[in-house]
This record gives sequence, C-alpha cells and structure tokens, in this order.
Amino acid sequence: MLINSLVDEVNRRDASLRIIKSILQNNGREGFYDLTGLAGGFPILTEDKALLETYAGPAVFEEAIQILGKIHLGGEHVLALNRTSSGILAAVIALVKKGDEIVHFLPKSPAHPSIPRSAELVGATYREFEDIKEFEIGENTSLVFITGSTMDHDVITKKDFLRVVEISKSKEIPVIVDDASGARLRTIVYKQPRAMDMGADVTITSTDKLMDGPRGGLMSGKSDIMIKIKSKAHQFGLEAQPPLVAGMVRALENLSPERILEAFGNKHDLYNALKNDFSGVKETPTGIMLTPEAINLELNHRGLTTDFNHDDLAYLFAMLLLRNHGIITIPAVGMPGASATIRIDLASNDAERISTQKIVDAFKDTLIQLINIIDDPNICKSVLYY
Repeated sequence: MLINSLVDEVNRRDASLRIIKSILQNNGREGFYDLTGLAGGFPILTEDKALLETYAGPAVFEEAIQILGKIHLGGEHVLALNRTSSGILAAVIALVKKGDEIVHFLPKSPAHPSIPRSAELVGATYREFEDIKEFEIGENTSLVFITGSTMDHDVITKKDFLRVVEISKSKEIPVIVDDASGARLRTIVYKQPRAMDMGADVTITSTDKLMDGPRGGLMSGKSDIMIKIKSKAHQFGLEAQPPLVAGMVRALENLSPERILEAFGNKHDLYNALKNDFSGVKETPTGIMLTPEAINLELNHRGLTTDFNHDDLAYLFAMLLLRNHGIITIPAVGMPGASATIRIDLASNDAERISTQKIVDAFKDTLIQLINIIDDPNICKSVLYY
C-alpha cells in the first residue's frame, strides 16, 4: 500500500499544495483547474474589510447570517462554524454521553469520518445503515444522523428521509442532518424540501460545496438544541470568526441555483465522451466520477494487475492529473478520510474555462501514465509525495 495512515494522507495533500504553488508561480491562477466543487471563495465586499474585527464583525454580520441562514436551511437559530466537521463535533459533545449510541442513516456507506470519529471521541458506540428496511434505534440511542448527500453525491430519497425522521420521533430521539452538499443538491436538483421542513431538529451544510463561500459550516435548528450546541462550539473554539462569517453572508447572497442546474445538464456530454475509454465512469448530479474500483477495472481490461489497492490507484491517478494537466480533484487535495473517488464537478467555477475535450484528453493521458509507472513502487511514491 502507498497510503497507510492519516499521516500519509496529510503528506499526500502537502505534496499537492506544493504542486499547486509551483503552477501558480510559473503560470498564474489560469494554470490550473479546480474541478472539485469545493473551491469556494471569499466574496467579501470592499466595505466589509474594515469590519473584520473581533467584536465589530459579529455585531454587523451576526444578524445577516441569521436571516440568510434561515432562508437557506430553515430552522429557528443559525450558527456559523469553522468547518462542517466542527459543527458535527460540537453537536455530538453537546447531545451524546459516554456509553450512548449514535445511529446514522445514509444513502450509501461509508459515512463522512467526522461522525464516527466524534462518536469515538465522546465514548459512544456508532452504527450506520444504508437500507431503510434494516434501520433501527436501540435502547441507548441518543442521536440520529441523516446524510443528505454522500461524499460521492449519492442522494437520499425523500421517502427514506421521512421514514428515518418518523422512526426517530417515535422514540423522541433528535435528528441531525449532515447536508454538506445536500442542502443544494437535494433541494435544487432533486426538488426535495429543506431538511428542517422534513422534520429534522438540526441541519448543517458546508459553505464551500456547490457555492462560492469559504470553507466553513453553517448550522440551523430548533432553538433549544442549538443553544446547547452553540455553547459547546464556543467552549472549544469551533465557531467561525468574523472574516469567515462575512464570506458566508456574501456567498449566500450570491448563491446561484442556475449554475448547479446548468452543470446537471452538461454532465451528459462529458459522460458520453468518456464512457468508451472508461467503462466504469458514472454520472453524478453535477458531473462525472471514476471510483477507485473503476480505475482498477481499466487496468484489468488492459491485462494489468497490481499489488496496490484500489484507493492507491485513485490517489496516483489524481496526482498525475494534477501534476501533468493542472486538474485538481479531491483525492489529490482532500483532507484525511475524504473519498478517493475521482470526481469532476461541472458546477465548479473553473469548469467554465476548460473544454470537455481537454478533460477527456487529460483522463486518457493520465491512464497511460499510470500504466507506465504502476510496476515501479519508487516512482509511484515520488508521484504521491514529492
């Protein structure tokens, strides 16, 4: 294996950032294409800069984030956090005790690692389900999570969502919805109601996923639960600072459903252009994806086998794509625990600057390069880490 630990994942990410820095120095911002769908941004106004202070910022932007956050997510009280994972951690600390159980329903496993890791941190047990017929709540369950859209953009059905809420409410167990990208995908593409409108007690989204906000978390929910979570967030320094909140406010003001819907339509052209050379390519709501298993399948079709596991192949593919074509995907730059699936998100800002043919050519060339190095572990390590 090439990636054996969280430390290896951090080192891989650091190598990616060095490559991006080199591209910036040599070719400027136009030299790479961030197609992760997570590029976000910091769209503050000139007049905002003078207010990005410890006390002036909250005095100005707190009211705005409450108004815009409720419009986007519903709920009674909004809390801005420095990451979605921070909000999940604050909620678990506030609502779960040692020996309790957290139950999680999602359309497809695995869950984002922030939920099981938070459970482990407080000494709670953790179970997850992806089949609604098997979903159940135990005697020690104190919190239920629902994932609206997975890391690979598998979206929960409205029927399953409502059923999990119904079962949870019958046991008086609070429901938190991890709607990191789902707050846009579910509602804009699949026309589902907001999580709070379907009976959730709390919902949280990422302000850099399919919108132009900074990397941060925006949580909303019922006031009695939110005050508990907010107190823990402030106790452990998990709340968003004024510059982050200002960026969230402007991003919510600029949110464009039209761009997401345009990507939903354009994905078919990219999928059709790739499917003859990559039989395992799949469509996502706003683009295409190539799973680690699909990359291995392409090698097998060409009579090649390897001792590397599937995720290693995806990491290599992503790093080659970045090094040689300037295309950024999540396996290259993602945080430890992120999905290893190669995903091209056409809702990304940079998608407007790169043609379908250029993406296709980059994928074909990258596969050839992967085939050429796959038998040399030392070269593979240098691709990942140097």
